[in-house]
Amino acid sequence: MISLAWRPTHVREAWRVPFAVVIGLLMLVLLVYRETAVAMVGIWIRSETFTHAFVVPPIVAWLIWRKRGEIEPLQPRPMAWMLLPMVGLAVLWWLGDLANVAAATQLALVAMLVVSVPLVLGWAVTRVLAFPLAFMFFAVPIGEFLTPTLMHWTAEALVAGLRLTGIPVYQEGQQLVIPSGRWAVVAACSGIRYLMATFMVGSLFAYLNYTSTRKRLVFVAISLVLPVLANWMRAYIIVMLGHLSNNEIATGVDHLVYGWVFFGVVILALFFVGARWADPDDTDAAADLAQHRARLHGAEAVEAWRPMVMAGLALAAILWPVLMQRDSVAAGTVAPVKLTLPQTLGTWRATELLPETWVPAFETASLTQARRYQGSSGDVVVHVSYYRGQGGDVKLVSSVNRYISDQRWHVLSEGIESASVGGQSITWKQAVLLGAAVDGRIGTAPPRLTVWRLYWLGGPTAHHDVQAKLMQAWQAARGEPDDSAAIHIVSSLSDDTAARQQLTSFVSENFAMLASTLATARQSR
Repeated sequence: MISLAWRPTHVREAWRVPFAVVIGLLMLVLLVYRETAVAMVGIWIRSETFTHAFVVPPIVAWLIWRKRGEIEPLQPRPMAWMLLPMVGLAVLWWLGDLANVAAATQLALVAMLVVSVPLVLGWAVTRVLAFPLAFMFFAVPIGEFLTPTLMHWTAEALVAGLRLTGIPVYQEGQQLVIPSGRWAVVAACSGIRYLMATFMVGSLFAYLNYTSTRKRLVFVAISLVLPVLANWMRAYIIVMLGHLSNNEIATGVDHLVYGWVFFGVVILALFFVGARWADPDDTDAAADLAQHRARLHGAEAVEAWRPMVMAGLALAAILWPVLMQRDSVAAGTVAPVKLTLPQTLGTWRATELLPETWVPAFETASLTQARRYQGSSGDVVVHVSYYRGQGGDVKLVSSVNRYISDQRWHVLSEGIESASVGGQSITWKQAVLLGAAVDGRIGTAPPRLTVWRLYWLGGPTAHHDVQAKLMQAWQAARGEPDDSAAIHIVSSLSDDTAARQQLTSFVSENFAMLASTLATARQSR
């Protein structure tokens, strides 16, 4: 870090107004989008995956403070063209708000904070603060979409490791059976927490200890790969401990304890080895100081009104989406949902709904309905999760809306299936679920379900989350009601082919009636 003892009066004068303006603009951005900021903090609190985000703001403040000596001799020069990305980010926030995509609104908020710096202070200052500003994006709670992929990788690596050591394994999805018992790779086994935390800390370590861009990139790449490999090894060690101890250790709370201890050792080793190649601190501070002085003497003072004008224009750019959102909320009314699934669907008749062993995890729905229908090929259960007045945590498409609500069920496989309805093919998302006991063990004949899911969006349908979000955003932009529903149709036939045939027959015969029932509920607003 460069410490400057030379601080002429006109340096302090040049920074007085721009500093006050940029701090004021940052506070205004947080104030205008306070609901988004509060939502981010709420995720930090309730999700262990993103608890590390609490340390991001103080770290950013400290990193900027370290650069104060390099910043002070620079002449703040507002960049008017940065208003364009500010407007683009406001549009991104607006679209994310329309479609209830928290990741889009939160990314837009943090990016607005970052863009405020070059807008008011200019490129020279931003270049010095490039890493602290980029580090702010670690505060955005995004990345849980990687969990299914990481779970799959962990299961495959675990199977390979066990077979390599001579232990026979039967694998069905993320369920593994070895001679000593049954194991399941669940979300906690994905390693997403390790990956997020190591990526953040590894990036900070590389920035503070290396001056070479190549070294920094290599270390960051290692900090991304190592936690994935370490998580595979962690899973293998835990299963082996359970196997060799006849499932007396590494199967309860100590399962997590051993995992964190192993992970901690691996990360400490990473930083210990990385420190051996750390670059020395700046040894050419005098040359840097001379360069800063020359830059200062060659720069003309910027009028105080320019930063204030930039901040005013930026405020106008970020205000309109919030005003439109508030007008939309004020104009809307949320009436109770009136929905009753019919007693008869074609040749299928409603029968007594047995005590459910599975329900979809759509807990924020405005109304849920479930009926069991009996037909010639057996029983089919229909679950409808209906949404109205979406916003905040109440939304149809969300990372918390899943097939599984507890550890009694596990997703074996996912795919897509199609069924013809009135000559038109409708694509559904399919999941095969396997029942399991709470402790991860299940009987010799575990229950097996085939589930088809479809998003009904007031008429149009979608099976993919992104497609549904885009359609919702388009409907919201046109001022259409946000009524929508998740339809789950379930077959309990143990044979996958028979289950698909049963669901195909049911959908082809009855989906038009189900859609008509939902449309009637939508009209009752």
